[in-house]
Amino acid sequence: MRFVNIGFSSVVNTDKIVSVVSPESAPIKRIVQMSKASSTLIDATFGRKCQAVIITDSEYIVLSALTPETISSRMEGRSDE
Repeated sequence: MRFVNIGFSSVVNTDKIVSVVSPESAPIKRIVQMSKASSTLIDATFGRKCQAVIITDSEYIVLSALTPETISSRMEGRSDE
């Protein structure tokens, strides 16, 4: 089991991640609103602007203040900082 840091000491299990996307498109905004209504949204932005939406296989949606590129590089094990 591997975890990826998604910012502010929050981590997500990489085995559960289906995709990491930008929150700008209308379909992703609808997914976020639907998950908020069904209580499956996890907001890990700590008050910052949402830069990435992480979709998991267990239907949870995680919001992160890091960009999708940063999260992707952390998942691959590269250091971007």
